[in-house]
Amino acid sequence: MVKLRLKRCGRKAIYRIVAIDVRSRREGRYIKKVGFYDPINNKTYPNVNHILYFIDKGAKPTRTVYDVLKKTGFFK
Repeated sequence: MVKLRLKRCGRKAIYRIVAIDVRSRREGRYIKKVGFYDPINNKTYPNVNHILYFIDKGAKPTRTVYDVLKKTGFFK
């Protein structure tokens, strides 16, 4: 099963939104990078085509990713 998760990158609190296998750890190997989330500036940069592709294939976003994407108006 594939999930959409946040993966931390860099020293600052900047996260990638990635499609990753459930059995992988948070910082493990991901399948595809599908966006960025910057909580300091409260900005989200989703790649809508890739996110829709993985959701259509059965990927489920984690609660945090769901909330981040909901703030951007993705689930309207």
